[in-house]
Amino acid sequence: MLKVKSIRTYRSKNGNPTFVYGVDGSKEDLAAFKKAQGSYYREDENKVPLWFTTRYIGETGNLIVTSNGNITPDMSEFDKQASLVAQYGGNFGDVLAQSAINSIKKGGKTADSAE
Repeated sequence: MLKVKSIRTYRSKNGNPTFVYGVDGSKEDLAAFKKAQGSYYREDENKVPLWFTTRYIGETGNLIVTSNGNITPDMSEFDKQASLVAQYGGNFGDVLAQSAINSIKKGGKTADSAE
């Protein structure tokens, strides 16, 4: 599994926010990431592979290289939290949502994260 950590954010020439993450993982996972990125593969000055996205996934997260060679963020923890909020709704759902948001803002995983 590839791990990512937020490095910076900038606005593209179209005005869209772009989030830049440093990528870490095993030698094999990093090779798969490099292959999947193809001509879009970039590294910083310290040779840390970079992943660019217009969708914020938190301060840290995981990436998956799909069977057809695409890179996608692992959003399973976000999906779990959204499901809980939808299940309970009302005031309790609001409290669950706020708890998840606070965790993301602090740079942690969402409440039920196994890490």
